[in-house]
Amino acid sequence: MNLDHIWTFLEVANTGNFNRAAQNLNITQSTASARIKVLEERVGHPLLSRSHSGCELTASGAQFYQYANGIQRLWQKSQQSVALETGFSSVLSIGAQVSLWESLVLEWMAWLRAEVPNVALRIEADYSPSQMRQLSEGLLDIGIMYQPRNTPGLEVEKLLEEKLILVGTRKRKASMDWVEDYVFVDWGDVFLGAHAEAFPEMKTAAVSVGLGALGLQYILKNGGSGYFPVRVVQSLIDEGRLFELEGAPVLQRPAYVVYRTDPVDQLVLDTALDGLRSIAASETE
Repeated sequence: MNLDHIWTFLEVANTGNFNRAAQNLNITQSTASARIKVLEERVGHPLLSRSHSGCELTASGAQFYQYANGIQRLWQKSQQSVALETGFSSVLSIGAQVSLWESLVLEWMAWLRAEVPNVALRIEADYSPSQMRQLSEGLLDIGIMYQPRNTPGLEVEKLLEEKLILVGTRKRKASMDWVEDYVFVDWGDVFLGAHAEAFPEMKTAAVSVGLGALGLQYILKNGGSGYFPVRVVQSLIDEGRLFELEGAPVLQRPAYVVYRTDPVDQLVLDTALDGLRSIAASETE
């Protein structure tokens, strides 16, 4: 199967238009159409439904899109691996959720560079479902996330149990039915369940965010309160910019590291995981 055919299919699927896709790929529309036709013949099913207004994926096309997208990412990773600069022996691809970057991932990155200087690092921020998919497709070597799923070929290991505390910009007690100026941060399903149990009478917060960093910056700028990991807000508490609200329950949220059971370089993987475990342990002491 020709890779150009797959790239063309992805471009047409993403733009919904043969002409626009051809322009983006710097080919003629007839060439784009011919490539898709060959691809459909090889697959044995129509992948795109054409109309005067453009085109859209068929049911078969939607299924094939996932695999084609994985092939494209795998190809990009293979190019990075074979194009290593002198002095690097391999590439370690890592994914991590944004809220785990501060202190944990940043410190681990610096540790890795010092411990295995001959290994190039490719690190990206992403959510659990995307990381799991990329791990399954071999595009990531290690994923750090909150909501893994058991998948053949992947090892899931609890990395740390985060403590989330209710903090605010002024010192006060927490109300069990409502917290004044409360900013609700969605820390995932485990947190949602614990939060609902701790505050069963709480109404919808005036401000809700899906990113912890955004919620924290909002509170620091505008005032208010919210739940955040101790490791993130401890320095702000020490500086007197935030206060732990009296009487508020401490909520827990586990974080996991997921990695392949058939790594390209077992020694590099083991070294990286040992360092991550050590740093995670020190962060939660």
